[in-house]
Amino acid sequence: MDQISDKKNKEENWVEELSLQAAMNHLNPRERHIIEMRFFQGKTQMEVAAEINISQAQVSRLEKNALKTMKQYLAG
Repeated sequence: MDQISDKKNKEENWVEELSLQAAMNHLNPRERHIIEMRFFQGKTQMEVAAEINISQAQVSRLEKNALKTMKQYLAG
């Protein structure tokens, strides 16, 4: 049973990863970069803001819009 479950989990993770990559491809380069830094590199909004030289509020707004775009793609 454990082997069947592990195989199923691996397949589900693979499908989820493909879906996430496809959703990220619908973002503009700036939004994609912000999402990568925030969720894959674990940076705070303040760290992202300092790195790309914009305000934390702008990072927050861009992140929110990017996540909305990704959600719409994944729901569609």
